[in-house]
Amino acid sequence: SLDIWDPFEGFSAVASVPPSARETTAFATARIDWKETPEAHIFKADLPGLKKEEVKVEVEDGNVLQISGERSKEHEEKNDKWHRVERSCGKFMRRFRLPENAKVDQVKAN
Repeated sequence: SLDIWDPFEGFSAVASVPPSARETTAFATARIDWKETPEAHIFKADLPGLKKEEVKVEVEDGNVLQISGERSKEHEEKNDKWHRVERSCGKFMRRFRLPENAKVDQVKAN
């Protein structure tokens, strides 16, 4: 089994949360920067290790930008010897209400 470093160990507020839920929660807080230029609203997300196909960008409810995806747990080989596992896995979803002037029909991702 993997020896997983637990950053929440010793914190009573999260002690009752199972480790699997904490892994998912850690990735659920994917860091995203949002800036506005005269030409566009630009979102930059830190999603290391994810492929383009694993990230979904869509507009919902008229003006809500949703960025979502999932990072799977690495496959563990029988002969592997892990020393540390710190990267989180699980699903994430972030939603941002765009301003009235956003051209949602021109949303694109790269």
